[in-house]
Amino acid sequence: MSQQQLRRGQLRPDPEPHVPHGPRPARLVRWLGGFGCAAAGYAVFQSLVGVLPDSMSGESARYAIAVVSGLATAVATWLSAALLRSRYAAVNTPVPTGQLTGPAPTHAGPGPLPELFSAAYDTLAEQVCVADDPVHGRLTGWPHSLGETGPSRPTSVGTAYGLHIMLDLGMPDGRIGAGDLIDTLWRLRLPDGGWSARSQGSEARPEVTAHVLGALARAGASRERLAAEVARCEAGFTHELDRTGRELTHVVTTVLRGLLRAAPGSDTLPLLRDALVEGAVTDPRRQHRRCWTYRLAPLHGPPSPLHTAQAVVALDRAARVLGENANARAAREDGVRWLLACPDAPHDTCLDLSNLREEVRRPRTDDPSRHEVLNVRHFTASWIVRALLTTGARDIAREDGLEEERRERLNGAASAVWAGQTDGIWTWVRDDTSELRRPMWMTYQGLSALRAHAVWVYLPNG
Repeated sequence: MSQQQLRRGQLRPDPEPHVPHGPRPARLVRWLGGFGCAAAGYAVFQSLVGVLPDSMSGESARYAIAVVSGLATAVATWLSAALLRSRYAAVNTPVPTGQLTGPAPTHAGPGPLPELFSAAYDTLAEQVCVADDPVHGRLTGWPHSLGETGPSRPTSVGTAYGLHIMLDLGMPDGRIGAGDLIDTLWRLRLPDGGWSARSQGSEARPEVTAHVLGALARAGASRERLAAEVARCEAGFTHELDRTGRELTHVVTTVLRGLLRAAPGSDTLPLLRDALVEGAVTDPRRQHRRCWTYRLAPLHGPPSPLHTAQAVVALDRAARVLGENANARAAREDGVRWLLACPDAPHDTCLDLSNLREEVRRPRTDDPSRHEVLNVRHFTASWIVRALLTTGARDIAREDGLEEERRERLNGAASAVWAGQTDGIWTWVRDDTSELRRPMWMTYQGLSALRAHAVWVYLPNG
C-alpha cells in the first residue's frame, strides 16, 4: 500500500493479520527475550575472562569487568528483543474490515466515505451545465466528461450517469433537481426515438437507449411512457439490424441490464440472457471454467476479467428477475469461480484489474462502406467489485470454501477503485495522448462500487 493511499485514508484491503515470513520471527523473538539473553551474557563473560591480561591488578578485577560486560550484553539483548516484540505485535495486530490505516483518530468519528460522497456531490453541483438549445429547449445535466474544453452542453450519456449518481447520493439539497435531469433526457431523445452517444450521430443505438431507459426507470418514469421506447430498442437490436452489437459482450450486457430496469417483463430478456450464456468460452488456465471475452461469437479473443465481471453482474440480475435454468446458473457460477481463480498478486494491482479500451465499429446505414466508430473505455476494478458482491458470488464462496479468496480479491479491487479518485471524482488517462479526462461514467462506477463495498463491510456495534 502506497504512502499516498495511506494519506488519503486508504481502507485496509485485508482484514486478516498479515505475517510476512510465517511464524519464524515470533519464535526468534521469544528465544532472544528468554534464554538468548542469558546465553549472550554468559558468552561475553567467558570470553573476557579468557582474554583479559593477567597483568591487571588482581583476579577480582578481571572477573568484575567480565561480569559487568556480560550483564550489559544480556540487558542489551533483552531490550532488542522487547523492541522486536513490540514491532512484530504492531504489524500483526488485526485491523477490522473497513477501518482506516494511518494515524489513529483521537476520537471515534466517521470514516472517509461521507467526506468523499460530499465532495463528489459538491463538484457535480458546481459543474452542472444549463444550456438553452434551439432545438431541444432548456437542458440541465452534464457533458460526457467534467471540465471539457470549449462550449459544452448536456449529453444523453453524461446526464444519465449523473442521474444515477444523484440517486445513489440521495440528492441532499436542491442544487440539482431530479425532475430537471429527467426532462433533459426526454428532450434529448432523437426525432425517430431512442438515444445515441455524442459520436454516434442521429441514429439510435440500443446500448445507449437501454442505459438511458434504465436511468429513467430508476428515477420513477412511468412504465407507459417507457414502453414505446423499449419497443423501439428491442426492434432494432436484432442480428439482422445490429449484428455487431449482438456479438459484443459489452453491448449485450448493457442492453440486458437497462431493460431489466425499464421492462422486466420484456420477452427479449430471456433471449439476451441465453445469447450471453451461449457466448461463454472455457479457459484451460483456470480449471476449464467458463468465462467471457469481448465477443460472443467465434473469433472470441482472449478471456477477459472485465467482460466476465460484466456477464456475471448481468446474469445475476437476470436470475433475480427472470429466474434461471441449469445452464445459465452453471455459466454464472463458473464466471464467479473464474474470477476467484486469479493467479496474480497483490490483488489491488493484479493484471485482472487492468483497464481496457475497445472499439465498437458498426457499418453506417446511410453508407455501408463506411463505419461508425465508438471508443468504449472500461473501469475494470469497479466491475470486479460489483461482480464479487453479487449474491451468487457470496453463495459460491461459502459453498466452495473460498470466502478468504473472495475477501482478498474483493478488498483488493475496492482498494484499486479508491486509488483512482481525487475528492470523489475519477480520472482516466487517455493512452493515446496522455490527456487527463474526468468522465461521468467512471465517477458513477467508482462511487457505486465503493458504496456497495461499504455496505458489505459494515458491522453494527456489538
